[in-house]
Amino acid sequence: MRSIDLTAASWRKSSYSNQDGGACVEVSDDFAAAVPVRDSKVSHGPVLVFPATGWSSFVSAIKGGQLSD
Repeated sequence: MRSIDLTAASWRKSSYSNQDGGACVEVSDDFAAAVPVRDSKVSHGPVLVFPATGWSSFVSAIKGGQLSD
């Protein structure tokens, strides 16, 4: 996947993120083919970028309980 410009990306915190400041994940929905993911506590830190189809499969597996302990 080629690099994408994230300077104008809008971010939303995952509804599963911890409210006390820990385990906070943010994603950007601004890109059709890719889903950037970052740690909200390190907003200028590294960003992982996943293909949208892979991210969708991951979220579906989480919601379906397929990745539970």
